[in-house]
Amino acid sequence: MTPQTLLTESMLWEALKEVMDPEIPVVSLVDMGIVRAVETDGRNVTVTMTPTFSGCPALVVMERLIAEKMKEVGAETVEVKTVLKPAWTSDWISEEGRAKLKAFGLAPPPVHGGDVNIMLVPTVACPRCDSTNVTVKNTFGSTLCRAIYYCNDCQDAFEQFKPL
Repeated sequence: MTPQTLLTESMLWEALKEVMDPEIPVVSLVDMGIVRAVETDGRNVTVTMTPTFSGCPALVVMERLIAEKMKEVGAETVEVKTVLKPAWTSDWISEEGRAKLKAFGLAPPPVHGGDVNIMLVPTVACPRCDSTNVTVKNTFGSTLCRAIYYCNDCQDAFEQFKPL
């Protein structure tokens, strides 16, 4: 950025698409729906984010990565606000993000629109072969937001990002 160039929200959103989730490095914080808002006066930037869980172990890393990217594109000052209301929902994951999760080997959560019935009895498809002939092995995977499944058709274990 040259001294005369003012930052725009669209420039900042484009830059934030390059900030990857530290726990799932193939998907950005924008695709995950974690980055909720971006504001600028042309020089100073405020980014609002909502983590997937209030106790997310990657929270501080995400805040740092966002601030670093905003400085990289020319922000004079950066404020990263973490808000917990409304709570993050897996419905905020973009379609592109869902495709990236699946390609990574994580079954994306269903879009539930708050329907508790879907959340209690989800239909989970194997991200490798698309079979729904799967068995839950553990409701807690490598992070709190994932569950471990086993596909009875391709005989592979996988994690599903929980619908929240």
